[in-house]
Amino acid sequence: MTNARLSKKIPPTFSLDVEFELATGVTALYGRKESGRTLILDLLAGFATPTAGRILVDDAILFDRAAGVNVPARLRRCGYIFQRDALFPHMTVRQNLEFAAGGWPRLERHRRVAETLDRLELAEAADLKPREAAPEVRLRAAAARALIGEPKLLLIDDCGMEEALLAQIRGMLKAPILLVTGDLDLCCTAASQLLVLDAGRIVRRGAPLEVLDQPDSVEVARLLGIANLFQGTVAALDPGRNTSRLEFEHFSLTGPYIRGHFRGDRVWVAVGADRLRIHPGEAAAGANCVAAPLERAAERSRHVRLEFAYGITAEITREEFARQKDNKSWQVEFPPAALRIL
Repeated sequence: MTNARLSKKIPPTFSLDVEFELATGVTALYGRKESGRTLILDLLAGFATPTAGRILVDDAILFDRAAGVNVPARLRRCGYIFQRDALFPHMTVRQNLEFAAGGWPRLERHRRVAETLDRLELAEAADLKPREAAPEVRLRAAAARALIGEPKLLLIDDCGMEEALLAQIRGMLKAPILLVTGDLDLCCTAASQLLVLDAGRIVRRGAPLEVLDQPDSVEVARLLGIANLFQGTVAALDPGRNTSRLEFEHFSLTGPYIRGHFRGDRVWVAVGADRLRIHPGEAAAGANCVAAPLERAAERSRHVRLEFAYGITAEITREEFARQKDNKSWQVEFPPAALRIL
């Protein structure tokens, strides 16, 4: 278990102030590049010094400003996989691992290097220098070097980590892993906790799917890339039926009852693009169907992104788009349960 309370002021304007707890497994740290993500990793690793705070890793105090404790980076047992692999260019992959395992007796060092090369599928690349290896091999080698010392905490910067490699790392290390990434799909598939960082503050935390489904604020919704954000007016409230009616500039929707609001209040509504349903324009209109011209269709790796008039964006499977691509007109359905009132 890792507990951290970190404050860092960087003149003239940036200030970091965060507090979090990391359990065994993967915690994803998500935010803009200038939000302080890498700074948090550097503070935990000992490459930068907090202005104030405390770092506790596995019951050991690594930093405590009030008590005057600041354990050097080399003694913190924090593995770090950087944005760039940072392997020693004049050494082979094997030699990089041997250097990282230098604190172990010779036979134990040899065993650990051989085992780590095998588990991370690096045996065939062991005698290559970094410049001779493919990018994915260099990333595996960097991971191997970070893992070979059995760190108490593993820090992974935004290095293009893929799910398969992260799963291997997770299987090898029974310790907290803090992953900086801009890949929300990776957050959902690999992490048990998501921390959303904005301008040096954690603005949302929780299980990844919960955070994505319930962003809590317009700012968080924008950070998470939720495509559909509309500001409208509460036109009607019916607590008996647990419904509300919301009026926007170009359409109106029925949503869940909004507690603590009154008719005439202005609210924001967020809807994930993947939660919308698409129908041919000739189909019978449902309660929350909006007729909207299609302005652009863009194929992505896993879906097709449809951009409609009025700022509406939907994502559907390629198969579904193939069935409907010749529609003369379109209707976009907003399921009431998918509407999030902010």
